[in-house]
Amino acid sequence: MSPRKRHHQKKNEDEYRYIDSLPTRDVILQTLDRYGAPCGLRVLAEQLKVTDKPALNALRRRLNAMTRDGQVVRTRGSRFGLAGRMELMTGHVVAHPDGFAFVCPEKGADDVYLAHREARRVLHGDRVLIRVAGRDRRGRPYGNLVEVLEHANKEIIGRYHQEGGIGFVIPDNRRLNQRVLIPQDGIGSARDGQVVVAVIKQQPTEHTQPIGRIVEVLGEHMAPGVEIEIAVRSHGLPNVWSTEVLVEAQRQQSHVDEDDCTRRQDLRELPLVTIDGQDARDFDDAVCARRTPKGFVLYVAISDVSHYAQPGTAIDREAFKRGTSVYFPDRVIPMLPEKLSNGICSLKPKVDRLALVCELSIADDGKVRQTKFYEAVIRSHARLVYEDVDHWLSGHADSQLEKNMGVAESLKCLHALYHCLRKRSVARGALAIDTVEPRFKYDGHGKIDSIQATRRLDAHRLIEECMITANVAAAGFLTRRRCAALYRVHDVPDEDKVQDLGQFLHALGISFPKDKQPSPKVFARVLRLAATRSDKRLIDSVLLRSMKLAVYSEENAGHFGLALPTYTHFTSPIRRYPDLVVHRAIKAALSGVESKARVEERMTELAGHCSMVERRADEATRDAITWLKCEFMRDKIGENFSGVISGVAEFGLFVELDLIFVEGLVHVTMLPPDYYHYDAIHHELIGRASGSSFRIGQQLEVILQRVDLDERKIDFALARDDAPKKKSKARGRRFR
Repeated sequence: MSPRKRHHQKKNEDEYRYIDSLPTRDVILQTLDRYGAPCGLRVLAEQLKVTDKPALNALRRRLNAMTRDGQVVRTRGSRFGLAGRMELMTGHVVAHPDGFAFVCPEKGADDVYLAHREARRVLHGDRVLIRVAGRDRRGRPYGNLVEVLEHANKEIIGRYHQEGGIGFVIPDNRRLNQRVLIPQDGIGSARDGQVVVAVIKQQPTEHTQPIGRIVEVLGEHMAPGVEIEIAVRSHGLPNVWSTEVLVEAQRQQSHVDEDDCTRRQDLRELPLVTIDGQDARDFDDAVCARRTPKGFVLYVAISDVSHYAQPGTAIDREAFKRGTSVYFPDRVIPMLPEKLSNGICSLKPKVDRLALVCELSIADDGKVRQTKFYEAVIRSHARLVYEDVDHWLSGHADSQLEKNMGVAESLKCLHALYHCLRKRSVARGALAIDTVEPRFKYDGHGKIDSIQATRRLDAHRLIEECMITANVAAAGFLTRRRCAALYRVHDVPDEDKVQDLGQFLHALGISFPKDKQPSPKVFARVLRLAATRSDKRLIDSVLLRSMKLAVYSEENAGHFGLALPTYTHFTSPIRRYPDLVVHRAIKAALSGVESKARVEERMTELAGHCSMVERRADEATRDAITWLKCEFMRDKIGENFSGVISGVAEFGLFVELDLIFVEGLVHVTMLPPDYYHYDAIHHELIGRASGSSFRIGQQLEVILQRVDLDERKIDFALARDDAPKKKSKARGRRFR
């Protein structure tokens, strides 16, 4: 198309787009509803009193957009009807490695099953329009695919193979359960077994697999660092800065100008410090505390990222797109360019930085009496590490802290305040389940030398309590001012999950109320009872699995796990976009700028997007960590290990090895010969003939049998062919 034609087309599009008299989507939907049947464009235009040609063309474009969004359906006779009245629904495909799929409806209905013949027409993540065809014997809905509204996969990463002269790519993401065929002219320089990126040229249909072309060769299957590239590409993580973003970032100042400090409170003399991990580079929170006659004053200073990442800029658009920084074992994909994340926004020691401060007056019993938010200029007095702080709080000497009495006194005060906040947290029923995070140590060749556990210390918990307190204050501030905001919501567990948990605990001799919605205090009591028991791991695991995932929401529904009625994320704007949104809302409220209506329009979109990118980051890091664990175990075939059963399923036992925190499967066929019954309530496999049982938390000796990097699977066998003792009928009474 010539530039002149493109300009003419764009002019016409703009003309149609901004016609004032064009009916809104709601009016169109109401009109179709009143008409009572699908109707053509001309009939609908008459109903809407749209007569002139520009408005008619604009109406056609709006209907096309509504069709794309699944609000209306275009029939084969070019008539438009309401999707809901035609018993159609939109949703996203969640594919299964075995070939079938489910569609998760966008409006909260039950997931709809797609059989293999329907699922072969789509790929995981596609947005589709379906018709519910019926329900199976268990009452679950199943459906038929009507139309693919939006294809989610433009590129696929996987391993290229050739068999019988036919080339294909097996996607690394197992939910992408179809091979991508590669014609001879699309192979390029790829060789059999290499990891490649393929562009899909033809999406799957009822009769054909997807067809693509290789556009990039990432390298050999076992090359160092390839697992991160695979995770990044497989999950579609944005990881390349555009020229526009880089240019904007380069224009950012490297130091704080005095002009930026004029209307801010000057807290540069306050002994604020950052406390982070040894490898941290983006310091977005600094804390200090002091004693008062009535308790404490806590200062939580958070980097004022919103001063530098202004709405509508290229940096802001890219930050929204990324949504969160993604932390892999050996690298980080930041949400913001390095000039901001590790530069002007990072609260480095001994330099001036702009901050949004939450100042809290707290009583001796941990109750927050008053909160204030204000913009400030600060100067971190020290960059501290968790281990060093914990060591010093335990009574050991530290030369850095002994040189700065202000920082030392503040840390002592923070430690005392932490115990007050912790007591209040326990009293309200906040759940505390410490999980073990693996830490990889590499040799000089980039290979994993060892896997160690990251221990949680009092210093971690101290910072965590300070951040939670500031987050609660931010949520309360926005709620009182009735500002549009993003809340961090953790919903109550499902009723059936609660019932299963109650039955499980009852069998262990732990009382559990039969309320449909027990309070967090009930769950916290179970954790306290489990703390001194030999089956603590089992109870923690089952209780954790009964919980829902925390998400972002434009509506405040409380946080069950923290036992809080109102909660948000405020303390990490360098690495989380929701925190940046909350900062903007607080600053708008402080300045008296009424931006509520404008923000509310996007808040639902922001909540869904931020929840999605958080899950995407979690899945990507989990994939990379699983790959690294498999790689670490490859040369240990035949070795014996001690471990603990971390999960039980119908098909076998998941065993986590002691000390190195690697998990694998003992398949049911590798257990002592018997017919095994799976008890889902008690998370056990029980031999029908022998009566022996395997359950979560039980110690085992296993032999490593197989490692499959492609499938990311590790298989074990029992080291001794002797089943555990028979299940005791009275085992629940021991703990009464």
